[in-house]
This record gives sequence, structure tokens and C-alpha cells, in this order.
Amino acid sequence: MPDDVVAARAVAEEESAFAHPPVDPDVTLTYGDHPDQVIDFYVPRIQAGPGGSVPLVVVLHGGAWRAPYDRRHVTPFADFLARRGFAVASVEYRRGAADTAPAPAPAPEGTSPVAGRWPDTFDDVAAALDALPDLVREAVPQADARRTVLTGHSAGGHLALWAAARHVLPADAPWRTARPVPLRGVVALAPIADFEIAGKLDVCGGAARQLLGGDERFGERRPYADPALLLPTGIATTLVQGRDDLVVPEAVAEAYADAAAKAGEVVGVTLLADVGHFPLIDPSADACAVVAEEIAQLAW
Repeated sequence: MPDDVVAARAVAEEESAFAHPPVDPDVTLTYGDHPDQVIDFYVPRIQAGPGGSVPLVVVLHGGAWRAPYDRRHVTPFADFLARRGFAVASVEYRRGAADTAPAPAPAPEGTSPVAGRWPDTFDDVAAALDALPDLVREAVPQADARRTVLTGHSAGGHLALWAAARHVLPADAPWRTARPVPLRGVVALAPIADFEIAGKLDVCGGAARQLLGGDERFGERRPYADPALLLPTGIATTLVQGRDDLVVPEAVAEAYADAAAKAGEVVGVTLLADVGHFPLIDPSADACAVVAEEIAQLAW
């Protein structure tokens, strides 16, 4: 397909994904004192099956770890999953420059805000996952935490893969756990899953390098943050990727799957033809139904 056609379709896909009005959660609870340390909960919109419990889907939103992009843009996706019968926990986390950092100079025209915070972004995701069992019992008591699936889109896909790999982090990592997080699996949607390939492709304007503090800290911090270096995890993992994704190209998912194979682990990769970056979280797109089915295969 001609590049101009793919590019025009990508624009239309993004407009469609962001055209849905935000959906307010049923409950919002905090897991820390910072305003971004919150989790939105959505109760299942259909009756629970036998036993009265439902699986839990934990959603980590994307947006290149940049401050302007918060969880509001995935609220229609969270509601879509709730209407499929899942309990949903949508996690917010700190993004962009740290509160204590000097005010940055205005970004040059055509550039993006700084991506992520070190270590705050990782602190928050770890803290949210650790707090989740108690919060779920309070917010969505019908959710069965033993049937938890972690999902995330783009930068959130990276965080989902990272959160599932905390038990294989370097021994001195503050987020390391003694055993795997109890998950049925991970469904990562167009994830920034391999920082080396993402850097070569300049994914999101070099966001992965910014997340780790820039070129001078990238090599030092990458072993603590790059999912492609945190394998095998022993946790069932599926990547869902549009073949025509211009934001996080297919090559990034392929690199992660290759790294997993070299580590002796099989990672599922579902490639969707004629699909770009945003249909994966767009409730009106067929790709979003594919995502829900991949989650269901692990959860039910």
C-alpha cells in the first residue's frame, strides 16, 4: 500500500480513537500521595458467570511517558472491557519532568515534552501493582485477583511488560520482587518493548532514551528498564501489533519476540493487517475486539 495512503489512514485512526467521550470510572482510589498516584476502577457491565467472580484487567495507558497524555484517553477502552464482563483497573502514574526539577525551557516548535521520570514512573507502576490486591477488594469485590491480566498500549505496553518482569530485574533494583507477580498473563499492545530498536527507529522522538535520563544514563539504566533485557519471565505474554503502525513499528515487537525466543521463551505475536497504532484501543475498531479476545483467552 502506498505510504501516503497508510499515513492518511493513520491520521483517521487516531482521530477515531480520540473522538470517543471520556467515560468516568465507578471508583477512583489512591495508592500514594501524589495526584497522579491513582487507579480508576470500572465494574463489569454484565452479570458475572458461575461463582459470581470476574477476571481483572489492569490497564496502563500510553502517551510516550509524557505528561500531557494521561489515562483519560483510555477511559473508553476501559469501559469497553468492562462491557465485555471484565473488572478493570486503569493505573495513572507520573510522567514528564520531575516536580523538583528546574522548569525546562520551552520546547522548540515541532518537538515534544520530555518523556517520563526516573525513577518516579517506575516507582509508581511498582507501587500501584503492589497496592492493587487491597484496592481491588475495596473497589470491585467481585473481581478475582487470581485471574489478573496486565495490558498496556504503546508506552503502557512497555510498562506492562516491565511490571511482569520485576522478579528478573537486577538484584539491586528497588522494584525487584522475590517471585513473579501473580498474573494470568500480559497482553501488550504495540509496546515499546525493545529500547535498542526503538532508538534506532526514533520511536516517539527518542522517548525511551529520555525516559532513562538521556544518552549519558541510557546504558547504565537500560538493564533496569528495557523489557527485551528482562527475559525469560515465565509469564504468558502476547503482543498485539498493527502491521501498518507508524508510531511503534512492527519491528519493535518482532525484536522483543526474538529476544524472548533466544532466552528460551515463546511470546505470542498477533499481527493485524491494515491496522495502525490506535485501533487497538478504539472501541469502534475491529482491532479492539481482537484485543479483548486475546485478554479473554488468558483470563477466563
